[in-house]
Amino acid sequence: MTDGDPQELIPGVLLSGARGKILRFYEKMLDLIVIVLIFIMLITLLAAVIGLMWDVYDTALAFRQEQAIQGLVADVLSVFVLIELFRTFTDYLEFHRIRLRVLSEVAIVFVLRELFIGLYAHRMGSLDLLSTAALLAVLIGARIAAVYFAPGHSSAE
Repeated sequence: MTDGDPQELIPGVLLSGARGKILRFYEKMLDLIVIVLIFIMLITLLAAVIGLMWDVYDTALAFRQEQAIQGLVADVLSVFVLIELFRTFTDYLEFHRIRLRVLSEVAIVFVLRELFIGLYAHRMGSLDLLSTAALLAVLIGARIAAVYFAPGHSSAE
């Protein structure tokens, strides 16, 4: 969509007049909102990395404290979640859709973050572990299906 041609908005449908103008305006405003969100996410990611470096320094000073180490583990895993969310926004800006593969990867990273934090803090019971495993299995199945049934993917590959 480099030149704003109305034919590029919806493939196979010619949009003209007021309807085409409204849809082009809507698309431009949506792109602007996503760009602002990307900058906010970038600032948040930079702040999280700076906070993580500060936590590494604090943990190095108080290495024997279990609470400091648990906080560091949670912060590191939170940065990974933010990176995946950042990738989701940039993919949306590029493709004008949220791909199920990327969204499932974000969810998998988030569930793994919670699993690692819970296991490290010794506060997950067997039922929690089983339900988290089931959730992970569903998310991984959704990711595999998203890759397998992606547009342009043939089963002969």
